[in-house]
Amino acid sequence: MGGPKKKGISQAEKAQTASQRKSEEGAKKPKTTKPPEKRIGSIMIPDVSSKDLLDELAKMKAITPYQVSSRFGLKISIAKDLLEELMKRKVIRYVGGSSHLRIYTAAEPPKPSQP
Repeated sequence: MGGPKKKGISQAEKAQTASQRKSEEGAKKPKTTKPPEKRIGSIMIPDVSSKDLLDELAKMKAITPYQVSSRFGLKISIAKDLLEELMKRKVIRYVGGSSHLRIYTAAEPPKPSQP
């Protein structure tokens, strides 16, 4: 029963010409925006004994999986595996944290014994 009133002829013509102009403008201007590039973290574990990796870790006060993943472009799971491997090799040591977040620090090199 209700609903909008039927448009008159002149109003219908104006609406039609306006929609045609919009469609022509859209055809003239191609879309230049492209979607942002997706950055995928590396899946390969970097060499655990590389000098660059060990130097970077020695500079950090607290080492977390997030810091390692963002610094070296790794996935979080790969960074966690890397830190576990470094802890087994006694390059870093576990300081604290919880089951969700582990915090490490660089292990101090052994001091030479004094005679």
